[in-house]
Amino acid sequence: MTQIALTSRCKPHRRFSVLTLLDALSLHRQRHKLARLDDRALKDIGITREQAEAEAARPIWDAPDFWQK
Repeated sequence: MTQIALTSRCKPHRRFSVLTLLDALSLHRQRHKLARLDDRALKDIGITREQAEAEAARPIWDAPDFWQK
């Protein structure tokens, strides 16, 4: 009985149901392509080389917040 009470008070693990394997692979490809853009293309989309490299260096599980809601 005590075990059930302790379990019911535990917070559930956060689930990332939207971030599927295919979404993660797509994100990885997009970041890889972003890192390969030339400076002119980066300027056209309004980001710097440093911002593009920082985004490309993010781990695959570090998805945008809107994917996790």
